[in-house]
Amino acid sequence: MLGQLSNAQINNLLSSQVVGRLACTDGKQPYIVPVTFCYDGKYIYGQTNEGTKLELLRKNANVCFELDVMTDMRNWQSIIIYGEFEELTDKEAEKAREILFDRVFPLLTSSTIHTHEHEVAGTLDDSSRVKYVMYRIKINKITGRFEKQ
Repeated sequence: MLGQLSNAQINNLLSSQVVGRLACTDGKQPYIVPVTFCYDGKYIYGQTNEGTKLELLRKNANVCFELDVMTDMRNWQSIIIYGEFEELTDKEAEKAREILFDRVFPLLTSSTIHTHEHEVAGTLDDSSRVKYVMYRIKINKITGRFEKQ
């Protein structure tokens, strides 16, 4: 049976996943990449660094975001989001980083992994890392479909 996902099913799916695909364009050629994300009920949050994707997003804020979960060819769910890229700075970027890391960081390590002996428990020092650009996708329209056999 093919069908449309309800708003509750869409929200549940977006809240349960952390990898989707972000599509952007320069007006001539589409560009799509997998991204790590989190969803807060209103926005899709992510981070990136300087490169082709960010260059395109800055030129054309109109994006498409896709998420799918597939058990097999007859059992899948898919969501398409049409929205606008918003680059975040200062306090908004800090808040977005916190939202994203609170959702994704627990998935990075097993609960059996212990803090490194030189690290203070409960902290993450990223001062020597590349500083990523934080962004969000303002959602304008969402569609969701499924097949279940």
